[in-house]
Amino acid sequence: MNDNSEATEPVGYGKPPAKSRFKPGESGNPKGRPKGSLNVTTVLMKTLREKVVITENGIRKTITKLEAFIKQLVNKAASGDLRALPHLLPMIAVAVEQGRTEGNTSTEILNEREQEVLTTFLKRYGPSTKAEADNDADSD
Repeated sequence: MNDNSEATEPVGYGKPPAKSRFKPGESGNPKGRPKGSLNVTTVLMKTLREKVVITENGIRKTITKLEAFIKQLVNKAASGDLRALPHLLPMIAVAVEQGRTEGNTSTEILNEREQEVLTTFLKRYGPSTKAEADNDADSD
């Protein structure tokens, strides 16, 4: 009698035969990702939060790897290393935008002159940031 009820069920696209369907509680990928294994984002964030010891102006400090990375990137860009700029400019743009959306009116991230310099620089050197710089100019 069970065979007759299965025969009357429609079979087709999105409706596989009842015998080949997954049973309740049965996974389609039984091995899958093991519990406790980390994805790339988790490993990256964990690594960026690790502490390192640096010497700055003769004083030893403990900072995160992310802070060290940003300090080094900014220092290279400030010393004229043009290869650092394409990495730094999007970070600055994000920081400025976050400052605007959080409503930091009392403590500005960049003063007006710095914003003008950054906008000019982005127009001249920023890859595909011309539209962003134009939008910023329009909103001012």
